[in-house]
Amino acid sequence: MLAVQLVTYFAVVVAVVAMLVKVYRYATAPEHMRWELYPVPHEKGRAEYGGSYLEELDWWSKPRHSDKLNELREMAAEIILLKGVFHHNRRVWRSSFPFHFGLYLCIGWLVMLLLGAVLQAAGMSVAADAGGIGAIIHYLTIPLGYGGLVLGGLGALGLFIWRMSDDDQRPFNSPMEYFNLIFFVIVAAVTVIASAVADPSFTTLRAYVQALVTFGTAPVLTTWVAAEVILLSLLILYIPLTRMSHFVAKYFLYHAVRWNDEPNVRGSKIEKRIAELLNQKVGWTGAHIQTGQTWGEVIKEPKK
Repeated sequence: MLAVQLVTYFAVVVAVVAMLVKVYRYATAPEHMRWELYPVPHEKGRAEYGGSYLEELDWWSKPRHSDKLNELREMAAEIILLKGVFHHNRRVWRSSFPFHFGLYLCIGWLVMLLLGAVLQAAGMSVAADAGGIGAIIHYLTIPLGYGGLVLGGLGALGLFIWRMSDDDQRPFNSPMEYFNLIFFVIVAAVTVIASAVADPSFTTLRAYVQALVTFGTAPVLTTWVAAEVILLSLLILYIPLTRMSHFVAKYFLYHAVRWNDEPNVRGSKIEKRIAELLNQKVGWTGAHIQTGQTWGEVIKEPKK
């Protein structure tokens, strides 16, 4: 079982590093061109009708008031219910919603397995007859696992069928899009079968996670459970390396582009970042632009 454990350790390390690198790259990207579209959810008292602080006379001299609760509410509707997809492409939503909601349940399932493993390592019992927190974690793990895997697998299959059958979408599909969805369907199917056949309450899987947390010896795994663990490990490794981790980009898209209405005033961080960009040299080779000059020089109006 040591080889299986090494696969899981390797997968987790690669996934964590890849996600940190992706977050860093987005967080340190140059200043974005903002959409300047309204409503912005954190506009207190104005989001309902699409207003902004720009309505105020001498707005730059007045304090701005944000409604973070409304912003969180809008984020929840988009993240959990896929509000944008529901309104703009109902057919895709029918598969995309169960796929994403299944992923959220699977994350909860993994969290419950981890909590249960930590409690077991601390000497507590996690089982149906354990009582207290041990029983709660035991009973939460089962529906989260099966529910997440079934919903996620069916949603991925539905998205695969949509990509294959939709004439408008098909030209934009790459082989990787098909592979990602089929890979998820296979992992979900194998995990559900392995659990139902060899580990219906995820007791063995929890013991395996406990061995990972404590760097101990893993329990003996059946062929089905070993296949399940390896496939789940590969999926954890694979997701951050593909566009399936687009939730990172989506966060920055909303907060740095779509909802970013921070004013650019004298002495602000935005002004400093823009000034740094304007000092960069132009590397374009088109005849319409002065290669070799800085962007600040290019955008200046010619002297008369």
